[in-house]
Amino acid sequence: MNKLKVTNQPLVSVIMNCHNGERYLRQSILSVINQTYKNWEIIFWDNKSTDQSAKIAKSFKDKRIKYFKSNKFEKLYRTRNLAIKKSKGKYICFLDTDDFWSKNKLNSQINLAKKKNYKIIYTNFLIKNENTKKSYLPYKTILPKGNITQNLLDNYCIGILTIMIHRKIFQQNKFNERYDIIGDFDLFLKLSKKHEISAIQRPLATFRVHNKNFSSRNLELYLKELNFWLKKNRFKLYSGFNLRQIKINILKLRTKKIIKKVF
Repeated sequence: MNKLKVTNQPLVSVIMNCHNGERYLRQSILSVINQTYKNWEIIFWDNKSTDQSAKIAKSFKDKRIKYFKSNKFEKLYRTRNLAIKKSKGKYICFLDTDDFWSKNKLNSQINLAKKKNYKIIYTNFLIKNENTKKSYLPYKTILPKGNITQNLLDNYCIGILTIMIHRKIFQQNKFNERYDIIGDFDLFLKLSKKHEISAIQRPLATFRVHNKNFSSRNLELYLKELNFWLKKNRFKLYSGFNLRQIKINILKLRTKKIIKKVF
């Protein structure tokens, strides 16, 4: 793609928050560099890493990769909000340091945004298990689109690594910084009440599961946050919606926690 054609395309800001993410970081960054869509910037937010993450990020001699570092360790969703403030793109995406994209991810979403003027677009994705080295598709049914709040409450299927959001939405909305795990779940559900959301059925990203995933290591915190979310929202934002599946998920997490303690 020549320079003139690139500048005629909307800029996409890729928010990459990092805390000691050296293990898979190079592959994650390369999956952005290798996109067929070239008008992007990476906002790399180093949240006080003590490993080689900074060195790896800076080793890419690409002016589109913009490095920032926290003065102190911050909660994840605060660093997401801080990184968004540094971004300049018309659209904003998120990619964590252990995940990666298919090469046509950005191009597919930009093309759909242009045709239908959608402000929020997500895609299907694969889950790669690092222990078994196998990948699988977690959502095999048709992904919902349009007014999908109840769909998401019944079966939350938006991976933050897949979403593209118009910048204007973040002028009035941000991640709730009290959360460590479910901040994207909380925000995207709120957005689904205000905006139609579109979906690309193809898996265009890969979420990597490994022993050091934060949510995997913090089952008790996950349960605590989901309980808090339900108590805060059930009679306010989601009055009139069916929250049965959320309650079931909480019960499953409690059971899992008990089993983990016993064994």
